[in-house]
Amino acid sequence: MLFYPQEKIALFVDGANLYGAAKGLQFDIDYKRLLELFARKGLLVRAFYYTALAEDQEFSPLRPLIDWLDYNGFTVVTKPLKEYADAQGRRRVKGNMDIELAIDVMEMSEQVDHIVIFSGDGDFRRLVEAVQRKGVRVTIVSTIRSAPPMVADELRRQADNFVELHDLAQSIMRVHHHREEPTRAAPPPAYEDA
Repeated sequence: MLFYPQEKIALFVDGANLYGAAKGLQFDIDYKRLLELFARKGLLVRAFYYTALAEDQEFSPLRPLIDWLDYNGFTVVTKPLKEYADAQGRRRVKGNMDIELAIDVMEMSEQVDHIVIFSGDGDFRRLVEAVQRKGVRVTIVSTIRSAPPMVADELRRQADNFVELHDLAQSIMRVHHHREEPTRAAPPPAYEDA
């Protein structure tokens, strides 16, 4: 990874996308280790985590993770999942966080030198291009080693750097202990971009 010691860095984690990529590579993310890794790369200004939550559940499996992130250095951005029926009448949910992430990236691009986006979503290509025009470098963290690959080719091409998530695994994977710790990702709600 190409970072400079005095560079101001902001992290943007698309929770569902990163969870899917890590699961595809068969490891769990330890978010404390992830923060520590990037704090050593430069001046970590802010770390954002984005996820949609089901409002009607008494307890969400994401709640312990969200609470841990909130108390341990992440700015957590959530919104409620939306329910709808598809053309066949099946119940579906969606909770796309792209617009929230994009707005925060644009706002933070005024204060940082380097933005790291943990997502392979091709919808972010234009966002990356816009931020680069402001002189900010952009690194995308995702994977091409899963089947299917989790990163869109157009996003990889647009980014200044692409970091293969598999190459970070040893530095950010959750080490399993006897006692469970909520610093790993819980399964995100299944939703569709719509």
